[in-house]
This record gives sequence, structure tokens and C-alpha cells, in this order.
Amino acid sequence: MKLLVVNPNISHDVTELIRDEAERSAGPSTELVVGTAGYGVEYIETRFESLIAAGAVAELIAEHRGTVDGVLVAAFGDPGLPALKELVNVPVIGITEAALCAAALQGQRISIIAISDRITAWYRDCVEQFGFGQRLASIRSIKQALGSIGAVQDDFRSTLVDLARLAVAEDGADVVILAGAPLAGLARSVASDIPVPVVDGIGAGIRLAEAVIGLRSGPHRAGSFAPPPPKRRGGLSPAMDAALEAAQNSSPTTTSTRIEGVVL
Repeated sequence: MKLLVVNPNISHDVTELIRDEAERSAGPSTELVVGTAGYGVEYIETRFESLIAAGAVAELIAEHRGTVDGVLVAAFGDPGLPALKELVNVPVIGITEAALCAAALQGQRISIIAISDRITAWYRDCVEQFGFGQRLASIRSIKQALGSIGAVQDDFRSTLVDLARLAVAEDGADVVILAGAPLAGLARSVASDIPVPVVDGIGAGIRLAEAVIGLRSGPHRAGSFAPPPPKRRGGLSPAMDAALEAAQNSSPTTTSTRIEGVVL
């Protein structure tokens, strides 16, 4: 299978962290196409920054339409989900939903370790959106200012481990998620320092994307994730316009059938 992995941030050093962990996690028959957002911010902390990133992710997905079997949105908070699931007829998965699902299979109470305090409100929104609000033990975060976003693992390794241990000891976490693409791969090296399972969003995203693609469940042709309905469009890139056109053409023609006076 061929999987598109999108870094919604513009930081190419973070993209390389994503690539490294994705390659370690992927099965031998999985081909990875790793891309970086064409515009936006170096790392996403707020809802508005996520809104900007969602458009950049959608552009990359549109550009690769028809060439990949699935998409992984590789920033915690999953910018653009669930809306991006409406754009193409292959699975689109975010590392937040993947990490939460993976954590939920390993314990009841989940804690998230984040790289910034400002980011936590948006993360709580995401956890609620994916239906895991009642299983969230805590979100703990780095309080200090960050330097280079690509060096967060090196600069704050001990802080992140301490936060994870506090989440277990004080918040009752059964599983800890190290949140965010800048932390890609860190779980592998600190797992022995944390007394509960530690989930890496990139690793979970790759493995669950492979699983969902392998299920061959079929695309959304109806329901709330069906493609947007046809209507006049303007100002879109050629790739986006073509992707929407293709998505709309893949939907079954809407028909009305009358059964005992009820229009279906």
C-alpha cells in the first residue's frame, strides 16, 4: 500500500522526525510519501493555527488524489479532521484519533503530554470530539518557552518523562500519549522510564492507517462523511477543484423513491 503522510506544520526538521518514525513503524510492503505543508506556521498551538493548517493539508491531499491508498495527518490535534474525510475516497486518519484509539486498547485512563501550555485547550476539544473525554485523566504540558521546534525532544526529554510519571502517580493514567510530531520517536527511547504503556502518535497513526486500509471497508458515499454536494465554486487551486469534482462524481445520484407516502 501507498500512504501519504502530511506534516501540517511548515517545519522541515519536524518532517524528518515524522519520516524517521514512520519508516520505523511501517510494514515492509508500505510505501510512504511524506510531505510538508506549503504554508502556515512552524508548529500549531491554537484553533486558528489549526484552521490555517487544515487548508494546507487539504491542498496536499488534493495534489496526491488517486495516487495513494490512505492519508495520515501527522500533527497532534488532527487539523482539518473530520472534514478532510469528505474530500477523498480513501481513509484519512489523524495521529490524535489513532493515538487515542491505540491508548484505549491498552488502558482505561489516558494522559496526554504536550509540548506547550497554550496547546492544551485545543487538545481537550479534540479529545472530546473523538469521544474520549470521559477517559482523559489529564493533559500535562511543558511550561517553559521552546527553542527550536525540531530540538524539543533533546531540550526537554527529562521534563517530558517527569510529566508522564506525574500523570501516572497523581492523575491515575493507565496509558500516556506523547503528543505532537516534534516528539515523534521519543516514546521508543523513554518507554523504560515510564511505568505504563507510552504511545507515539506517528507510530500509532502508521499502524492503524495500514490496518484500516487493509480492511477494505469501502468509501463514504452517503452519510455525514459523504463528499460535499455539487455547487458553484471559485478561487480554488486546480488540484482542489479537480479533487472536489472527482469526489462529487463518485457519489451515487440522488433519487427520490416514494414508499407509502414517504420520500426517501
